[in-house]
Amino acid sequence: MRTKATKQQILFIALAVSLVCSALVTISTILLRPIQETNQQHYMHLNILKVADLLQQDVAIEKQLQQLEMRLVELTSGRFYEIAQPETYDPRKAAKDPKQSIALSPEQDIAGIKRRALYAPVYLTRDDNNQINKIILPIHGYGLWSTLYGFIALQGDTTTAIGMRFYEHTETPGLGGEVDSTSWLKQWRGKRVFDTNWQPAIQLIKGGVDHNDPSAIHQVDALSGATLTNRGVENLLKFWLGDDGFGPFLARVRSSGGSL
Repeated sequence: MRTKATKQQILFIALAVSLVCSALVTISTILLRPIQETNQQHYMHLNILKVADLLQQDVAIEKQLQQLEMRLVELTSGRFYEIAQPETYDPRKAAKDPKQSIALSPEQDIAGIKRRALYAPVYLTRDDNNQINKIILPIHGYGLWSTLYGFIALQGDTTTAIGMRFYEHTETPGLGGEVDSTSWLKQWRGKRVFDTNWQPAIQLIKGGVDHNDPSAIHQVDALSGATLTNRGVENLLKFWLGDDGFGPFLARVRSSGGSL
């Protein structure tokens, strides 16, 4: 003869099942976190190589990364900042720490990031004369729905773009999400990111670039139907290429003739 379960027994069983499931999810998250972090780092490294046109097929990513010189830059002065293991520095974590970052005023914060870390990584390649010939800079800023994280790669002249790409964002698929589009990314090659006075000059042009316009060298087609994403991309580039971003570092590269 079956006994009817009481409400207390049903609640106890439901609670026990919930606790067990919660514990399993927590344990799985903890165990998988190192794998997720490794995969995220691998994907970021892949994008660094792609944006600078350095990626080789059938060659281990770790081996290809050896051609890059990773340095930390003190952004205000543009000087290299030496620490024992610069590859362990996390600029996102630093930006949340008041001791390792600065708050940006509304006038400064055109990228919508609120705080900026004191230091940032840069990735360099050098020619046979030890002169800097490629510069890869991490960039980020707010679009429509998300903070876009990516890289821009420049020639050693500090103004000619090799490429630009984002590796993390949640912009609208088919609209702002087209920042991942191969055809759009191809437009960045050869663009000049500074004007003749070394002020950030990149513009995203609604309706498309007029290639007969002398300013076309600074312009890329805007993404159709993605006004706020376009504005976000333009503003984050102006910020990171400007005086509050990598501007002082790039000025030092130019003044040194690439021999930093």
